[in-house]
Amino acid sequence: MASAIRPLAVVTGASSGIGFELAKIAAKEGFDLVVAADEPEIERAAIELGKLGTEVKALDVNLATPEGVERLYAAIETTGRPVEALFANAGRGLGKAFLDQDPADWRRVVDTNITGTLCLIQKVGRDMRSRNNGRILITGSIAGFMPGTFQAVYNGTKAFIDSFAAALRNELKDTKITVTCLMPGPTDTEFFQRADLMDTKVGQEEKDDPAEVAQVGFDAMMKGEGDVVSGWKNKLQSAVAHVTPSGMLAEQHRKMAEPGSGKH
Repeated sequence: MASAIRPLAVVTGASSGIGFELAKIAAKEGFDLVVAADEPEIERAAIELGKLGTEVKALDVNLATPEGVERLYAAIETTGRPVEALFANAGRGLGKAFLDQDPADWRRVVDTNITGTLCLIQKVGRDMRSRNNGRILITGSIAGFMPGTFQAVYNGTKAFIDSFAAALRNELKDTKITVTCLMPGPTDTEFFQRADLMDTKVGQEEKDDPAEVAQVGFDAMMKGEGDVVSGWKNKLQSAVAHVTPSGMLAEQHRKMAEPGSGKH
């Protein structure tokens, strides 16, 4: 009976990293959860989250596909409860030179980071609009501020997401729906291994704690804030990026992400 009055949060990309930490914080703050990821580890994550006293529904779905988004949305509907908070966090990276990448790989980055994210936000957002209430946290990135040499598609998707979040926020400014964009820098998650970036400078260097990044994002969402960059180094980097020519930014990114740049 007690769980029926708890607010419901949906977290994508929740099997590890920032998404798992966002789900943990939401659970501790009194939310029940629907969590999703495109890997079976989401079931292990759900067990851990359930230990925090929250009700958890977990789905192993590919949110890069329309079918995956539909499955997640159908699971949300089966709860019979409104989504109070949507954490649109699912994302995929990809390193190496664009001309050397398999089209199936870069299309999955685009379909996960952009298409699937937008489809889910639109579905859940329409429900929020119908009752004029809800919170949306979108995980963007400071990568969206710079041309991503050797991460060209990923950075491009994050530039899109950063821009989209600001536009959606303005469209909803006269409602009680808030849109927050969390823009982390390099974070200590499985992202770099999955993106084949471990032989790069950015793959080897020290990274931010995903729990701290998630807390910054959660707090900003609860306050109804707009864009939030986590960490003072990232704040400085994002400020510099706004006044630096794109060609120079692209060259700087090359030094971080070029294959072999992490070798000493």
